[in-house]
Amino acid sequence: MTEPYNNKTTTSSTQKQSNKMTNEWITIDQIKDAAQFVRLNSSTEPQVGIVLGSGLGEIAESVENPTVIPYSNIPHWPTSTVQGHLGRLVIGYLENRAVLIMQGRVHYYEGYSMAQVAFPVRVMQMLGIKSLILTNAAGAVNPAYQPGDLMLITDHINLIGMAGLNPLRGANLDEIGPRFPDMSQAYDREYIRFARLAAGELKIPLQEGVYICLAGPSFETPADLRFLRIIGADAVGMSTVPEVIAARHSSLRVLGISGISNKANLDGNTLTTHEEVLEAGKIIAPKMMKLISGFIQRLVL
Repeated sequence: MTEPYNNKTTTSSTQKQSNKMTNEWITIDQIKDAAQFVRLNSSTEPQVGIVLGSGLGEIAESVENPTVIPYSNIPHWPTSTVQGHLGRLVIGYLENRAVLIMQGRVHYYEGYSMAQVAFPVRVMQMLGIKSLILTNAAGAVNPAYQPGDLMLITDHINLIGMAGLNPLRGANLDEIGPRFPDMSQAYDREYIRFARLAAGELKIPLQEGVYICLAGPSFETPADLRFLRIIGADAVGMSTVPEVIAARHSSLRVLGISGISNKANLDGNTLTTHEEVLEAGKIIAPKMMKLISGFIQRLVL
């Protein structure tokens, strides 16, 4: 993989991180700056965006003719601080489709604003991407789910957003989308059908359910999980939903897939660790890669 020349002015990493951590709002000029930098450092014009969750970064190794751009080089781009999130863009070809893959994301619990968490999706839209595949590692809430399962996200519960933490808070970016975007079909129904067809053809068992987003970084108590189950959640995580909201605001079509990293701990008899999540990723990643490839083959762009 080739790494582009960093032609930005020099700024200390500590100062850069401090600046990024205090940016509550994102402007259209910041989005354009980042998109322009990506264009200047890659000759590929991506059609599909893919975000890889915890432990799933190896999927990007399948990209052909890749260009790699570290997040730290891109103007205004938030930098990943969590193990299992490499923090770089990989731009190239997957199943003969031009793709932009994020090897890792940032989360609200890292100290970023929701606007910053959604910033990469804004840049994808500015680059002309219309289709977005979001993956994550999620804990099971549905007791029928087993570690290593894939769950097709059919809907979500924006619990963190209901409390006010929405990436669209603040002045609306009218150039991108409406003040009040519809979320009734956040996960594209045709894309869900394509994923089902791909899973069936590849003989990949596929759960389907509702993903719920919490702030983190602490894992849920058994009482938390029982409550989440009562209100309709099948899997729980600390990402994805802010990205979906930004994507739908800008009319991107979304497919969401969770890799189930641990069994529902409804009785409090087991411990959950991030190391467990990363280990589960080794089992999940090959299946996720096959499913994504099968899905992309069905896209008409």
